[in-house]
Amino acid sequence: MESYVSHRSRLWLYILVGLVIFYLVAPSLIVIPTSFSSSRSLSFPPPDFSLRWYRGFFGEEKWLAATWVSLRVAFGTMIVATITGVAASYALHVSGFRLNNMVRATLISPLAVPSILIAIGIFFVYARIGGLLNTIPGIIFAHCVVAMPFVILTMSAGFNSYDMTQEMVARSLGANRFKAFRTVTLPQLKFSVVTSMLLAFLVSFDELIISLMISSGPVATLPRVTFATLRDDVDPTLAAASTLMLIVTTVPPLVLHIVTSRAKRKDRRHAG
Repeated sequence: MESYVSHRSRLWLYILVGLVIFYLVAPSLIVIPTSFSSSRSLSFPPPDFSLRWYRGFFGEEKWLAATWVSLRVAFGTMIVATITGVAASYALHVSGFRLNNMVRATLISPLAVPSILIAIGIFFVYARIGGLLNTIPGIIFAHCVVAMPFVILTMSAGFNSYDMTQEMVARSLGANRFKAFRTVTLPQLKFSVVTSMLLAFLVSFDELIISLMISSGPVATLPRVTFATLRDDVDPTLAAASTLMLIVTTVPPLVLHIVTSRAKRKDRRHAG
């Protein structure tokens, strides 16, 4: 009887999970086919197959410029957020500071704050400082506010599963703290570091609210241009842009998952 109830419970759980996944994926199932439509307006199902909107995307300066800006900002955010996030996570892990949990909670607090409030705060700070509004460095620093919490959470999990005695042994053999961290600790946390870099890149590349507040004109990001086009001039090029953004934000995590899974299986075989 217990196995029967358990089987039924699992069945309902699978159905519920399937419905949630369908709810999340359904918009993509509409946007992707629409991007290949031959129609002059957004229509689903598409009347005929065509690549005209992808040619329009790659042939229009505003889309190419916005894509280039987004890539530059995302790479910059990835580098800055990863370096600062790894350093902060390491410091919190090895220090005996009594308020570690409070400091960690403060660093990841942007996850609990609405993006619009963060955007307004950054806008007023930039307006008072001057020189950062509508600039690539300004957008990078702003995106780091929302990207670094993901780095800290990922690296904290990595440090918690790492045996720090290995670093202590390296230091006892003459290596200073930085060299021990760089040559012993960091290589063993490579999967956490790569995951952190990818998360920071994706958070920045997909960020809209903050970009709306602090970027425009020649430094407008791809999400900002997409939003403005959706508001002012709707055409199927939007579907092509959305599909390309979807590819950028979904394919790299899948590739990373496959690579890390194979690497971990290989490590387990060698360890066995």
